[in-house]
Amino acid sequence: MTEALFLTSEETRGLATMREYVDAVREGYREVGTGAAAKPRQKLPNSDPPGFLTSYLAVLPETGAMGGYTYAAGFGAADAHFFLPLFDAHSGEPLALLDGAAMNPYKTGAAGGVAADALARPDASVVAVIGSGAQAKGQVRALAAVRDLATVNVYSPTKESRESFAASMNEELDAAVGAVSSSDAAVEGADVVVTATNAAEPVFDGDVLEPGTHVTAMGQYDPSKRELDTGTVANAKYVPDLRERAFSDSGEFLQAREEGAIDDDHVHADLGEVVAGEAPGRENRDEITVFDSGGTGVETVAAGYMLFETAREEGLGTGIDLAPASEALR
Repeated sequence: MTEALFLTSEETRGLATMREYVDAVREGYREVGTGAAAKPRQKLPNSDPPGFLTSYLAVLPETGAMGGYTYAAGFGAADAHFFLPLFDAHSGEPLALLDGAAMNPYKTGAAGGVAADALARPDASVVAVIGSGAQAKGQVRALAAVRDLATVNVYSPTKESRESFAASMNEELDAAVGAVSSSDAAVEGADVVVTATNAAEPVFDGDVLEPGTHVTAMGQYDPSKRELDTGTVANAKYVPDLRERAFSDSGEFLQAREEGAIDDDHVHADLGEVVAGEAPGRENRDEITVFDSGGTGVETVAAGYMLFETAREEGLGTGIDLAPASEALR
């Protein structure tokens, strides 16, 4: 038998700072940028009851871990449940099984933070957030870990939601966080724009973007849906989390290409290539940059392994026995 560690969401909650998440995820993408293996999500839909099963994988040899993320959303419970199995990248032995719910907005936010650190202007301090859920909070927390934020303006269609977001984030951040009444009001004058919504159509007018703005779009991973309009994508240096994912489920990229505004070569590089120095990030103060984040196993495995190591040091978790095939296959 091989003993692995089971970690609950309550055990991983608060186990690492957002800066630690960002550092771990940056290292994961650096490895992918130099050849480590990662694949985009596989999403299996179900019509009755409506829902989907999703999984994605990554192998990070230098980190020492490999694994993926599997989650079910919708179905009869109309909820989501996340599993993260981790294996030793050298021996193949299981290391841990994590309830991945609590870490989700932190590891996803960290990917946005890594991208903003590479693509946003060094003095970026004004942030527009469209969306007011847990993922929007994760993105703002990560931005605060890589930039000195002065102002955060949040818009979501429900007044109570955006005001609640502003109130709670004002308690966390040194920046002034305020709710505004439209997406254009949030975006105008912003150095960084984050979209974290479930919208199927663009959530702001790209003509409002100032030169030099960085945009992180992370709410959609469906070819038929997009948060950014064609002009935003066409006028930007476009960087997806994984190059392959841009061609499989990025509505932003695929719809702009279908409209003839861009072609396949519009992908500047993926995030790993930028982080590894294989491709440049921001090259001047006036260029608009877009990070298209649909979620990958890279941030999941990197963050999960960081949590596993910390939990093991602090004596957290429950041991579970897993039989190797040599013992169980009889």
